[in-house]
Amino acid sequence: MSPEARDVPESPRAGQAPESPDVTVVVIVYNDAARLPRAVASVRRQTHANIEIVISDDHSTDATPQVARRLAAQDPRILHLRLDRNSGGCSVPRNRALEIARAPYVMFLDSDDELPPDAVEILLAAHREQDVDFVMGAVERIRADTGNRGRWMPHLVSERRTVHGIDAEPRLFFEHLATSKMYARAFLDRHGLRFPEGIHYEDQLFSAQAYCLARAFTVVPEPVYRWYIAPHASADTASISNQRHKLGNVRDRVHVQRLVDDFLTGSGHGGLREEKDYKFLKHDFRMYAGDLPGRDEEWLAEFAAIVSPYLETLTPGAYARLPRAERVVLQLVRERRLAEARLAARGLGHGVGPRAVVTDEDGRTYWGDRVPDTAWGRRELDLSELAPDTCPFPYALLRHEVTEIAPGPGASVDLAIRTYDPALRLPVGPQAATLLLSPGRRRMTVPFRLSPVRPGVYEGHVHVDLAAASLPLHGFDGARHPVLSLTHQGRHHRGVLLAPETAFRPLTARVDYHSGAAPHQVTVEPEERGTGRLQVRWRPTGVTARVVRPVVRRMARPRVRRAARLLASALR
Repeated sequence: MSPEARDVPESPRAGQAPESPDVTVVVIVYNDAARLPRAVASVRRQTHANIEIVISDDHSTDATPQVARRLAAQDPRILHLRLDRNSGGCSVPRNRALEIARAPYVMFLDSDDELPPDAVEILLAAHREQDVDFVMGAVERIRADTGNRGRWMPHLVSERRTVHGIDAEPRLFFEHLATSKMYARAFLDRHGLRFPEGIHYEDQLFSAQAYCLARAFTVVPEPVYRWYIAPHASADTASISNQRHKLGNVRDRVHVQRLVDDFLTGSGHGGLREEKDYKFLKHDFRMYAGDLPGRDEEWLAEFAAIVSPYLETLTPGAYARLPRAERVVLQLVRERRLAEARLAARGLGHGVGPRAVVTDEDGRTYWGDRVPDTAWGRRELDLSELAPDTCPFPYALLRHEVTEIAPGPGASVDLAIRTYDPALRLPVGPQAATLLLSPGRRRMTVPFRLSPVRPGVYEGHVHVDLAAASLPLHGFDGARHPVLSLTHQGRHHRGVLLAPETAFRPLTARVDYHSGAAPHQVTVEPEERGTGRLQVRWRPTGVTARVVRPVVRRMARPRVRRAARLLASALR
């Protein structure tokens, strides 16, 4: 580290820094002056107070240095480390902080995230109970725009246990975050384990190495990290994982996978390749697959050129563990059938069928309109296991697409819909269909008719008056995706409605609901991020948005609900 990289605060500090901190928490930051105080405050609030906090600034050009200096002046446990040049990633600021960290245990925090108040206490206690190389806990994901919360990979951290070597639980490769763990410094130093510099997705390689090198590590189910997700952040502030539209992002992810593969082979862990390959297909590639419906031909061609050579190196067993719909998308990408890959990716994960299927002389059914040329292609595109012509009707391979959309009077829209029934499961003749939409507690139903235009293809038109939806009095803030329902011999099939393939301008209207619900802005648009479904979005306006909704959200918090129940019980 060059001398100028260490930026000592100019203001005097009150008190003294701990001489022997138990844990060093490294907070990395770049041009994030607004959120850095929140991250650091979450560390200062830790129930275990004997800690060292290193703010590692990747040569920010905004007000971050001034904010970091002010924070350091407020707490003697804080040190501000400023790099003398920007590295463009997370690895260098973490590694430089490790050079000056004094505690026997270390953990990492990004400036846009937080630690729960007892994170350090929980992880340190697990370290002191057993001699392990690191301890990992649950990660709470929080939508920055809505406040909605959920757990990251909850099935992997649902129970407390100590794992003696990754071979005992290779599924943990899916939990590749470096920030959900507290590491013994002696473990990192013993193996020279540092973050790879000059590449993105550094956590994946670092975590794979940590898993393989660790003699033992402990898993605890308590939340130890709060990960804020900003899906609509601008391109210059979006996280690396939200920059999947950049082809360089694809290259970085594939490059890291190759480095992980080399490490597994070189460290004697080649037997874990199938588990690691399955993780790549199910998690990494799957994220890109969900975006394919919105990519143009040029992007798709370059994407296939980047990923296909790597896909050829993966173990067959990893493919065999995937759902059939995901295997279809992968194979179409590998065969450079890119328009079809985009078609297969629309509605991925929602039981959407293909437009066409074909049967060979042995009676096996394949995705698309031709029998695949290769044995591998036939294996991956074979839909026979889904029994397209005999499965129960609720699971039939139907596909519903909006072919045209037009604004109607007020807050209404007119939709032209085409339904594909490639296995000919529907009876001959017109079909009674229903469009379902549920923005509130009561479902909105709009019946219409689908008429046959050729075998396996039906078309119809439906007029949807969004002012007829029944909303709660406090309003509804969110998006819903219309569902199309068909009935045959008393069995119901419900499938998502895909937006038009060609982009269309969102249709927006203000709605004054007669039911007493507050005014809303209603927008019909393609799914914001995902697999191309049609989406209807409601946003309250006026007093409801400013006053009523915030009060309702506060009342909906678990602690408030528990307090209300206790009060009601006491009054009874």
